[in-house]
Amino acid sequence: MKLMMANIASCIFSLLYLLSLTLFFSPTLGRSINNNKKHVIGLFIFGDSFLDAGNNNYINTTPHDQANFFPYGQTYFNFPTGRFSDGRLISDFIAEYANLPLIPPFLQPGNYTQFYGGVNFASGGAGALVETFEGSVIPLKTQARDHFKKVATWLEHKLGSYEAKMLLSRGVYMFSIGTNDYLSPFLTQSDVLNSFSHSQYVDMVVGNITSIIKGIYKKGARKFVFMNLPPLGCLPGTRIIKSDGNGSCLQQLSSLAKLHNQALSLALFKLEKQLKGFKYSLYDFNADVTQMINHPFKYGLKEGKSACCGSGAFRGEYSCGGKRGNKHFELCDKPNEYLFWDSYHLTESAYKQLATRMWAYTTNSHFLGPYTISDFF
Repeated sequence: MKLMMANIASCIFSLLYLLSLTLFFSPTLGRSINNNKKHVIGLFIFGDSFLDAGNNNYINTTPHDQANFFPYGQTYFNFPTGRFSDGRLISDFIAEYANLPLIPPFLQPGNYTQFYGGVNFASGGAGALVETFEGSVIPLKTQARDHFKKVATWLEHKLGSYEAKMLLSRGVYMFSIGTNDYLSPFLTQSDVLNSFSHSQYVDMVVGNITSIIKGIYKKGARKFVFMNLPPLGCLPGTRIIKSDGNGSCLQQLSSLAKLHNQALSLALFKLEKQLKGFKYSLYDFNADVTQMINHPFKYGLKEGKSACCGSGAFRGEYSCGGKRGNKHFELCDKPNEYLFWDSYHLTESAYKQLATRMWAYTTNSHFLGPYTISDFF
């Protein structure tokens, strides 16, 4: 009886999921973009769980790298979409501000009509290094060199070489990558950081990102958007790693993020000098999130350190949804009052604020690069 009820529930969820996808990514929206494809500015998204709109729903992985179960998605979609939040992500709001429909995951079946408006290649857990959570996620190299290449080829087949390159050159290419390259050694107790100096390890990560950027540039991309790394040692899930139990930030991890952010900023500055027409917007995600952690009331939040969903101190144990080993988890009543949704990811309300400040200059924006995202649209 229990098995039959579980199967019925699974079928209902699948039907609701497909119906909702039909509504959010409707043929009408597809036709609108198709009819204006010579003028549309698409959004192409690469990276990790900060931007994954559901690609990991379609790969063979574990619940640690998926978010397709309750209570993920409860705030906006009213069902789990695979986004690592209670609702929408930064990239969803950026698409809205750019008058685009929600950008579909590359691996979502039947999404070809939407390719003109962009594609989301991001994968929760992904890193710039292929070795990062290898076998469980879609690394940046695969996102860019395999999946993006397939989209570019598809567009060439549909539009012809010239029109496809023009569409790709108008597009905006958004990245959030690197977090997992530094988190994974701490979470898996790997000794990889003992094999390199911190600066050598950072150079490898940023070097891979630079190589990927150059490859996408060769396909026609010119406008790039980057979020640097948040204060990695101050996430609920990393605060609980320290053995002293006082809940302070894990400084070694935050220091790695700082080194990475400095190296990324320098790499982008050099690329702007080397590559004709290369333009970038670099947002100081680190500074903005740090401010929200330390001064939540300033941003209309009540809690900046503990997660809404999880268990243990700061709800930092990655148990949200009860499918990652520990079936017990706590869930706050009002996610919109929290900065963090789970151990590592933010709430929809936080993402919306960040997206607004990333889109165009505000009194609270933290821009490092020469352009805003709105400049590109």
